[in-house]
Amino acid sequence: MIRPLLLASAALALAACGSPDPTPTSGPGSAPAASSGTDVLTAEGFGPLRVGMTRAEVETALGADSSSGSAGGPDPESCDIFHPARAPRGLTVMIEGGVLTSIWLGDGSPLKTDRGFGVGDEAVAIKAAYGTNAHVTPHKYADAPAEYIMTWGVGGMSGYVQNPDARGIAYHIGPDGRVEHVAAGGPSIQYVEGCS
Repeated sequence: MIRPLLLASAALALAACGSPDPTPTSGPGSAPAASSGTDVLTAEGFGPLRVGMTRAEVETALGADSSSGSAGGPDPESCDIFHPARAPRGLTVMIEGGVLTSIWLGDGSPLKTDRGFGVGDEAVAIKAAYGTNAHVTPHKYADAPAEYIMTWGVGGMSGYVQNPDARGIAYHIGPDGRVEHVAAGGPSIQYVEGCS
């Protein structure tokens, strides 16, 4: 009886060694677990997309505009926003001067950043997770608690960043205190009106 019990215990212990740690629940006051997989949005890109790619490279990676009749900006040659055909739901890319400058998550996106945050998450949790690296500014069109939370990893700082090599993530917070949009990439993550 003891031998089978020891074997069962050993088998369970070995199985537990290969299992990932449980993901903490995200509730008030707790931050989601950070992720290191390729299915997350980082300041450098998402999956096969990397900030700095040409439009042709973006289209090779995830397809052309899934809604080619829609215009992403007043002058699509200088700035265009679109959803690549094979991109996950809610993901759009911003192309400026033929180059990918940022990746955006919006309505319906199930994706998260490398820190575990996405559309619908609470601003208070984001600010707690980033601490002093979270640069908060008032929302341009809505009253508080609407705001923008910027985090710069490379080449950024507080204030308006113009360094084309800067990389960061911006969380656009709505009037309910939750994320409406996430933008990752270069200085274009600071745009609040898209290509306009």
